[in-house]
Amino acid sequence: MGVLPDGLRLFDRLSGRELLRYVGLLRRVPPADIETRSRELLDALGLTGDADNLVVDYSSGMTKKIGLACALIHAPALLVLDEPFEAVDPLSGEVIRGILRRFVAGGGTVIFSSHVMELVEQLCDHLAVVAQGRVVAAGSLDAVRAGRASSAAS
Repeated sequence: MGVLPDGLRLFDRLSGRELLRYVGLLRRVPPADIETRSRELLDALGLTGDADNLVVDYSSGMTKKIGLACALIHAPALLVLDEPFEAVDPLSGEVIRGILRRFVAGGGTVIFSSHVMELVEQLCDHLAVVAQGRVVAAGSLDAVRAGRASSAAS
């Protein structure tokens, strides 16, 4: 499982490349695989040119993208993301959407939270609506829209 909580504090005195290596080693990824995966992720997320800069100097969007790369470095089957598009510029948001679509197309599962229904409609095939910590509706997008979704109350 790969996780990207909103507001995650990163070891920002490392470069992006060093951070990926550190997280990869924590996840027990073989060093050669870390190098390969880091190159692929940095390229896919548009961070190759900034890979050797300190994360503390990254913009909000770049920080979100390197956090996503950390969540993906060990090739998880499941990604859990909290507000992955918060404080992200439109171009970075599109890059992240593309990464998530490819991840799902490759057989992965993504669970993410968002307050932006447009994003949910673009990216999700199932959703759960949570209010005050309780699931009030869950099901396919069409079922939730039509009021046919299951709920914890029923």
